[in-house]
Amino acid sequence: MRRMLDPNTIALIGATETEGTVGRTIIENLMRSRERKIFPVNPHHETIFDLKCYPSIEAVPEPIDLAIVATPAAGVPDVLEQCAKVGVHGAIVVSAGFGETGKQGKELEKRIKKILADSPMRVVGPNCLGIIRPSVGLNASFLSVEPEAGDIALISQSGALGTGMLDWAVTSHVGFSFFASVGSMVDVDFADLVDFLGEDPHTRSILIYMESIGNARRFMSAARSFARNKPIIVLKPGRYSESARAALSHTGAMAGGDEVYEAAFKRVGVVRVHEVADLFRAAEVLDSRRLPTGADVAIVTNAGGLGVMATDSIVEHGGRLSELSEATMATLDEALPPYWSHANPVDVLGDAGSDRFVAAVTACLADPGVNGVLLIYTPQGNARPDAMAKEVAALVKNARKPVVTVLMGGATVEGGREIFHAAGIPCYDTPEEAVRTYLGMYRYAGNLELLYETPAEQPIDVAPPKHNLQALLRRVANTGRTVLTEEESKRFITTYGIPVVEQRMVYTAEEALDAAAKIGYPVVLKVVSHDITHKSAVGGVETGVCSAIDLEQAYARMLKRVKKSAPKATIEGVSVQKMVRKVDWELILGMKKDWQFGSVVVFGAGGVGAEGLADFSVSLPPLNQVLARRMMEETRIFKTMLNPPRGVAAPDLGALEEILTVLSNIVVDFPEVSEIDINPLVISGGTACAVDARIVIDESVLAGKPKFPHMVITPYPTRYVAPWKLSDGTDILLRPIRPEDEPMEGELLATVSSETLRGRFFENSVNITHDMLVRFCNIDYDREMAIVAELTQGKKKRIIGVGRLMGEADRGRGEFAVLVHDEFQGKGLGFKLTDVIIGIAQEKGLREINGYIDSSNRRMLRVVSELGFIAESSEDGVTTVRLDLH
Repeated sequence: MRRMLDPNTIALIGATETEGTVGRTIIENLMRSRERKIFPVNPHHETIFDLKCYPSIEAVPEPIDLAIVATPAAGVPDVLEQCAKVGVHGAIVVSAGFGETGKQGKELEKRIKKILADSPMRVVGPNCLGIIRPSVGLNASFLSVEPEAGDIALISQSGALGTGMLDWAVTSHVGFSFFASVGSMVDVDFADLVDFLGEDPHTRSILIYMESIGNARRFMSAARSFARNKPIIVLKPGRYSESARAALSHTGAMAGGDEVYEAAFKRVGVVRVHEVADLFRAAEVLDSRRLPTGADVAIVTNAGGLGVMATDSIVEHGGRLSELSEATMATLDEALPPYWSHANPVDVLGDAGSDRFVAAVTACLADPGVNGVLLIYTPQGNARPDAMAKEVAALVKNARKPVVTVLMGGATVEGGREIFHAAGIPCYDTPEEAVRTYLGMYRYAGNLELLYETPAEQPIDVAPPKHNLQALLRRVANTGRTVLTEEESKRFITTYGIPVVEQRMVYTAEEALDAAAKIGYPVVLKVVSHDITHKSAVGGVETGVCSAIDLEQAYARMLKRVKKSAPKATIEGVSVQKMVRKVDWELILGMKKDWQFGSVVVFGAGGVGAEGLADFSVSLPPLNQVLARRMMEETRIFKTMLNPPRGVAAPDLGALEEILTVLSNIVVDFPEVSEIDINPLVISGGTACAVDARIVIDESVLAGKPKFPHMVITPYPTRYVAPWKLSDGTDILLRPIRPEDEPMEGELLATVSSETLRGRFFENSVNITHDMLVRFCNIDYDREMAIVAELTQGKKKRIIGVGRLMGEADRGRGEFAVLVHDEFQGKGLGFKLTDVIIGIAQEKGLREINGYIDSSNRRMLRVVSELGFIAESSEDGVTTVRLDLH
């Protein structure tokens, strides 16, 4: 990837001098590229623009970093096969006529994928415009536009939209570090480019126009790695027909493809926008280091009507007006005329000069209840726009909170806009634009916090028994059923600790009477049949059965209805269930499988009308309690639970979080399940229990040919948990690091000697910050691994050593590092941690691992030598070691 995106040698296959052709435009662009060798390839020409032309890629005398293919589609697979044969690092296929044209084009794409499966060569396209990197002087595209150099990267799946955005950016003087049109993405996709751009020093933010995500798991991993340091903004249109596939549960029908995309983007810190202009607007503001910590906004304006409009927009988009403190009100009373608004919005009045704006903004920024300020100016009174902008910009320069501005007007306010833009302060034409921007900044900040909530599987010692439940799924599938009965489904979720209503299975009216007497009236009767999926639809439910006489009549009445409505159904029995007398809330919890993102979890308002209510949120497992709370907070019903009506007991929200987390654990443990429906989960007297449940089996998983991915976020890898003994017999536990290890990791670094620190960080002291510890403890298990040695001393646990492996995207190699506390050095722990890291690197398919060791650290150099590492170089007191894993 790196060689093809900053190539020294470029071959253009299909080069020509013919006017108006793609081949001519590309070679003209390449000839303007800096310090690169260009090799035209065309068997019908001796030279092209005075450059020697070669009959084939095989005839080119030098190794090629990048080949650009501009030949008819039918011949492209053969051309790429030749490129792979001679060791070309990467290719861009601009030719059209592939999957977008139908069956024949799809066959060509299959041939390309087959060629690439046996070659390290990477391919962008086909059916793409190419790549432009103004920051390094490369235009490998057939676009005539030449964007300015800047720090924004733009990746577009639509060539037409990409062209339009470049044209707009050129006229607006927006600069780019990178532009790529990815086309059909038979190989290189968004994940590859995000990985590359995440490490590109010229790029500060990444904009993506996305129609489909490509490899969802890899995109999620790449985005999570870089979104905290470089904003990733996605314009993702449309809803997908795949989301409307027939579902056997409310959950399956509710959570469509678009909701899943939204949940996925939130989970990895990606911001989604819905308009082209918002892409660039978001890039400007999200790169700011002043992000709001809340949705509470103070408005400062010299036009009361615009303040009201802004308030409407804030409320409509989920924000809040800040409630100004008494101290702030007193400060404003002193600074403003007596007839100011005395409320938020702060109306400084039409005759205000710059001093009033500055005083009002200063007071609002100092208020602890204000998360950000929206300044709205109209050209009236004594405040000249440029003077006001200059004074406010000076004030905001050192502020910790964001200020977003609106200057309404034309040429009169242009000078003020330029001052704000130069100072990095967002400035817009209308209050609505500014409000969307501010709340987008707030959501982005919230999404970044989610990056550091990496949940785990349940610890081994408390994980419920899974094998008997897996056997249940297979037994049911072997009978030809794909849906568990209500009784089977409830037994399934109860095993994991989700509470269900008391119930008994009966086969006669007499048994039903006995069961009801033991459970206690009132009860509910439900027909049990493998042939009936929705019991209510065939009259198979009787509620409010309050006595023995009622029960006898209800039992007979229900069976009569069912036999009439479903005459071919086999009735296995009847379930007698305790009826919850007073239901305060009905919820739905569930999961379904998305064709791209795999399993997703759903929470929302439940009951028979759950789909119609459309009050639900979606998240990707695995979850922990913080992520579960975030899910709940996104629903309307959660807000009513926070403030229950008079006479209604407040629900145990902590217990609800636990139930959602347990549901997530079920999802993690059972790829054999395609849908789960717990509807309703009722809350009565503050306590929750499942009244109904349904589990649907994924037959494709049982058959060994899964149609959908299981999960795109890797859960805590319990397979690496193992007990071990130091050479002195001390028992320790080796396990992957967890986010909650931050205090112990901090203690380890704070208590080792300066010599040990130098051996790991090449410095005698390290500034231990929260951000640093979070980076160390909250890792993406897909692309890196840290194994800690945990020692238990009485009731206290401590980390006494860490082995770390950091994979390098697209390079097939990784870097390792080991740190052992001074107190436990010389006891075999460094050797063991390094050996475990080698095993993990082999499992991940890495070709080699490298390490950098302080040359004075003789003990560690002996360890790696015994494990087969080769010392390759020693410079500036640092020895580089390498282990070939092949």
